[in-house]
Amino acid sequence: MDSIKLGVNIDHAATLRQARGVDYPDLVEIARLVEGAGAHGITIHLREDRRHIQDADVYNLRRTLTTRMNLEMANNPDVVRVALDVVPDEVCLVPERRQELTTEGGLDAAGQLDALRPTVQALAAQGTHVSLFVAPDRRQLEAAAALGAPYVELHTGAYANATGDDLKRELEAIYDAAAYGATLGLKVNAGHGLTMTNVKPLLTIPNLDTLNIGHSIIAHALFVGVAQATRDMLAAIAR
Repeated sequence: MDSIKLGVNIDHAATLRQARGVDYPDLVEIARLVEGAGAHGITIHLREDRRHIQDADVYNLRRTLTTRMNLEMANNPDVVRVALDVVPDEVCLVPERRQELTTEGGLDAAGQLDALRPTVQALAAQGTHVSLFVAPDRRQLEAAAALGAPYVELHTGAYANATGDDLKRELEAIYDAAAYGATLGLKVNAGHGLTMTNVKPLLTIPNLDTLNIGHSIIAHALFVGVAQATRDMLAAIAR
């Protein structure tokens, strides 16, 4: 089995920046460090309300990334126009609600075939690989295949939050979806709520291509980097 690739979502570095309305941390530099550490791609979510990633970030990162750009977005005309202009390597279509803290649940691709088809076709025509962010449900995988999307990303939030028998059931659902997706000719990614602990059971799943992980990596960076940041400030003061 080929090694599973890692895409790193840097949205929450932008969340920190937007909290103060400043120009740091610099997302281009964050992405450079992530790529230099070996990540296989950078994921960003351009939300309708622009709560973290901004349009300028998308353009700046498109010019500077050395790996793949995975642009998460809702099927919203305003955001679709940006994707058609920027031409990211991959677009992951996700559901989106203004009041949610983060993406809750998978896209109902089966119930939105007519609405999604023009967007999938327009993105594919420019060479962008389209992924649908769906629950590990066979009906949704069939819808992705019917739309001609080459990828799906399995929403792992229910798995990440489960315990006991529920955890076993959610893990089995991911196994089944990955296997079924392969029979449909889909490449299968996964992500949402994954940490260094709960990612381990996923690593033996055949047919998984890429894991997209963000929040836990940014959170962990506070622990492995905050001491050095303090030392750097002390050194600056001493100088």
